[in-house]
Amino acid sequence: MNIQEQIEAYITTLPESKGNEMQTLHQHILQVLPKCKLWFLDGKDDKGKVVSNPNIGYGTQTIKYTNGTIREFYQVGISANTSGISVYIMGIEDKKYLLETYGKKIGKASITGYCIKFKTLKDINMDILEEAILDGIKQTS
Repeated sequence: MNIQEQIEAYITTLPESKGNEMQTLHQHILQVLPKCKLWFLDGKDDKGKVVSNPNIGYGTQTIKYTNGTIREFYQVGISANTSGISVYIMGIEDKKYLLETYGKKIGKASITGYCIKFKTLKDINMDILEEAILDGIKQTS
């Protein structure tokens, strides 16, 4: 299966309402970032053990680790979880930036250093989420 097929298969495994929301969010991000590289991480490590929820990723950046190794990774990711949906905006250096910049205007969401988590799309302002995504892409390009 190619990446797009893996993404579609993942979304169809979700409960219908969450799958519909993930599909809507996925399509919205593709409209905002039409030429981005797509990623799909199934949440399993090299040994096949589940270590995280599956993620759909968008864009590409080079991550440099403290031990000197580098790897390519996505800039923005989305994942369904038990309490809703998480949007990961990777590579922002200042861990307070997302909360301080978007926290008061995004709607009903919890925000950590690189994650915006919400129960349902209707709880958040999509224009503000889009702004945060584009901001993160700009910071890591």
